[in-house]
Amino acid sequence: EVQLVESGGGLVQPGGSLRLSCAASGFTFSIYAMNWVRQAPGKGLEWVSTINSGGDSASYADSVKGRFTISRDNAKNTLYLQMNSLKPEDTAVYYCTKGDSSIWGQGTQVTVSS
Repeated sequence: EVQLVESGGGLVQPGGSLRLSCAASGFTFSIYAMNWVRQAPGKGLEWVSTINSGGDSASYADSVKGRFTISRDNAKNTLYLQMNSLKPEDTAVYYCTKGDSSIWGQGTQVTVSS
């Protein structure tokens, strides 16, 4: 079964950190770019970051640049998003997606609040 499963979300205070994980199965993870996308309450989808198949090139939305780091472990079929200096406006459901957006995870909730 083709599947992406996110984990690592939760409630964190402003300025705090979280690390999201996305476990992939059912497809050849190592040959695809991967993305993180988020959706804040009452808003549309926002692209957050993309990493290439080899993990040596990444891009970020301006809203998270310098605070978030995307990475991957192809041996473990896992994608990560390290989120530092979190702000209330980072509150959203975070999804990992296969590069062509043909596969989505179920999402993990991140809430940044004091």
